[in-house]
Amino acid sequence: MAVALVATVKLSAGDTPAANPFFGTLSTVSPAELPAKSAELVSQADSKNRLETTINVVKAAVGLNPAAAAQIVGTIALSTPKMASVAAATAVALVPEQAVAIARAAAAAAPSEAGRIVEAVCRVVPSAYKEVADAVAGVVPGAGKAILAGVSAAIPSLQEPIAKVLAGYSGGNPSVPDVLGPTSPTPTTPTPGLTTPLAIAPAVHFAPAPPVSPVNYSSPGSGSGVELPGGHTSSPP
Repeated sequence: MAVALVATVKLSAGDTPAANPFFGTLSTVSPAELPAKSAELVSQADSKNRLETTINVVKAAVGLNPAAAAQIVGTIALSTPKMASVAAATAVALVPEQAVAIARAAAAAAPSEAGRIVEAVCRVVPSAYKEVADAVAGVVPGAGKAILAGVSAAIPSLQEPIAKVLAGYSGGNPSVPDVLGPTSPTPTTPTPGLTTPLAIAPAVHFAPAPPVSPVNYSSPGSGSGVELPGGHTSSPP
């Protein structure tokens, strides 16, 4: 579901407010009422349409008030925990700079969905996997295994390093910061908005030009002409 969610969010990223069926409804409420109204729309949606409803509601609400993204997601997660990861990933796709705050709010409101929240958010912003995982572990400390499973599912290149650390781990609930601390591989999935540094060509060095022999002019009336470089002589007109 996480893969389908990310694909759906990306495909609909260019939707206009007019195309969103919930934009009109949410634009009539005050900013203070926006999170609660968003949660109400999601919770009242038919189970068959709840995923699509959650995506559209979050897109409309965050579009109207981006600064309230974490609060909007947290309120939806509290009223409908199963949609916590959907709401979080949708919001992060719109405001990726708030990924950590959004993941934390979603997990605090729906702790049973901690692993799914981490997976969904990390699929959108893989380069922030450690910050996201640490933030969720901070509010749901008992969900270490689920959080690490979410990171592994979202970023396949980290599956082996995480598994190696866990293999030598002794204890019931693994510490997320301890496990992710030693992991160094960079996620292979590029993060939207980041570009690969351009290669700089090596400096080009030019050999110094050969010295040019000076031109000696004879004194007026000498008739000896002008001595050109290379020993040639030009007779005066």
